[in-house]
Amino acid sequence: MFSAPRRLLRSPALTAPPPHHVARTEREAYGRSLRDRVRRVDHDQWVTGDRDVLGRLKASEEGRLPDVLPFRHGRMAVSPFAFLRGNAAIMAPDMMAVPHTGYCVQICGDAHIRNLGAYSAPDGRIVFDINDFDESCKAPWEWDLKRLAISLVLVAREGGMSDKAAGEAVISMIRIWRETMHDLAELPAVELARYVVHRFASDGPVGRVLAKAERIPPQHAREEMCAAGDTDGKHRFVDNVPKLARVKDQEAAGVLKSLDEYRTTVGPSRQQVLDCYAPYDVAFKVAGTGSIGVHNYAVICAGNGPEDTLILQVKEALHSTYVDHGWQEPDPIAHQGRRVAEGAHRMQTSVDPFIGWTTIAGRPYYVRQLADHKAAIDPADLKKSSLVEYARVCGETFAKGHARTSDPAVLSGYAGQADKLDRAIAKLAFVAADQVTADHALLVKAIADGTIKSADID
Repeated sequence: MFSAPRRLLRSPALTAPPPHHVARTEREAYGRSLRDRVRRVDHDQWVTGDRDVLGRLKASEEGRLPDVLPFRHGRMAVSPFAFLRGNAAIMAPDMMAVPHTGYCVQICGDAHIRNLGAYSAPDGRIVFDINDFDESCKAPWEWDLKRLAISLVLVAREGGMSDKAAGEAVISMIRIWRETMHDLAELPAVELARYVVHRFASDGPVGRVLAKAERIPPQHAREEMCAAGDTDGKHRFVDNVPKLARVKDQEAAGVLKSLDEYRTTVGPSRQQVLDCYAPYDVAFKVAGTGSIGVHNYAVICAGNGPEDTLILQVKEALHSTYVDHGWQEPDPIAHQGRRVAEGAHRMQTSVDPFIGWTTIAGRPYYVRQLADHKAAIDPADLKKSSLVEYARVCGETFAKGHARTSDPAVLSGYAGQADKLDRAIAKLAFVAADQVTADHALLVKAIADGTIKSADID
């Protein structure tokens, strides 16, 4: 098990950072002072030794719907990277055990390469950004970068690339995060608020994701999940069990009723748009990996005639797994659906205009538009050169998200101009990737001997 070095155990208490309006040099100096808590080279440390991996997995599933959990296990068993996509609760205690600066930003909380992607901005443009906030909370910035770095190593290995290529991708990602943070520290606050990621080639991996999203027809989700009725022409969900299943009338009524509360959580201009749509049909949807087992609904709404449809996702929001493992979040938000929605508002430059929150039977939910031109990277599309380019875009994207919710001058002051942080996190990424691979093997073995149930949904 990891044991903190003596000097780290004696690190000073974290003092309050200077406010944004003081000189940048003073704020950068505060960032450099954080090195007294954790040296940049000490970010190479990771937990080793015996851990109750399967116990953590089972604990994270308490209170979830047991009938669909085998599909979660089946998806996690596909590969070590697939396991990572569902292991936020398994990794959180390890992440929290290693040294961190204590300087908090809004984190994604489940950072990996598939939790960035393309989607439609409110003005119709296709943009690229972080797009998953189920685990988002205010926490040390390092946790996002380390988990993202681990995912790069796993994807590189899955694609048959060398560890040298994987290391180059990780180092490039951290370097761009540092360099972007330095640049963002110079921007007026109003310009930082509208900063968009731009350093990618149109024919590179991100450009291809944007083009893929652009090609997705507006009614793609409806065509995939619904069929038009014979009498009234309204589109209704079609059972595709286990991925999609219509719910009983009483359950559907509760979901539809919850949209009254949801309406109050979006701005007046969006309330005006929602008032043009009438929700009328509900289905239960199995989606993702880590979130399988929570209540997750799709709701179809009719607007300007039956051909004008809006599909909303109404998804149960659990506590961030870091909070579940004892993290004391600064200024916590009591309603977990609101936490997720506000995480998106804080980290994304262009936010889903329909994101909000509600409550059903005492459980918190968040609401957003479902599959509006959404597309994500296919790991199989990442070879050596494209992996490095994609890693750079990831670094810039997370730098933007972290800078928006903290002080980029502090983060730039800590990270500095040398590559010490880059190399330290790259070293950690390989150790942790080996651990994830071993954890994945434990799950595969448990499935094989019948200790854990698994089922295929794809």
